[in-house]
Amino acid sequence: MIRPRALSVAVIALCSLGLVACGGSTTASTASGGGTSGGTATAAPSTTAPVSPPTSVPIGTIADPSPAGTFGVKPTVTVPPGPPPSGLESADLIVGTGPAVTSADTVTVQYVGVAWSTKQQFDASWNDGTGQPVSFALDGVIPGWTLGMVGMKVGGRRELIIPPDLAYGAQGKGPIGPNETLIFIIDLVGIG
Repeated sequence: MIRPRALSVAVIALCSLGLVACGGSTTASTASGGGTSGGTATAAPSTTAPVSPPTSVPIGTIADPSPAGTFGVKPTVTVPPGPPPSGLESADLIVGTGPAVTSADTVTVQYVGVAWSTKQQFDASWNDGTGQPVSFALDGVIPGWTLGMVGMKVGGRRELIIPPDLAYGAQGKGPIGPNETLIFIIDLVGIG
């Protein structure tokens, strides 16, 4: 016969394991407004990342990066000539001097996103009507953001070119078409 106390302990232990296995949900804080269409797009902050995103990929260097501009001022994104790269690429346009990002961090950023094929902006935190940075956990965004932000230092500006398999893939999302390569320029305002 099972004793009530032993049964209670077993039930509590199983429930605890179930909660840990499910993990928590993260809610991204995103800009409203944004984009050239005047609608709301949440390109970087997304909870619809592909199942089992890679934990690391080789990151290439952008051969022809956008102009550095000034930290805190909306940058101009330049789409390089030719076809998009097949892998994730990164370039530090301004090297920060603060702490470096890890994949487990929550970051505060300003960003602008442009679709490679159309050369059109689809989202920008600068366009949300407040001009204020946005914060979100890197475990709640597309894999290209998570992988591409690691090592970036506070006060820096980084350009990322993210292939479809590390973005929204064949399904696309909102103003982002299927199999679209994305270009982001990101100012890292803070961590935590």
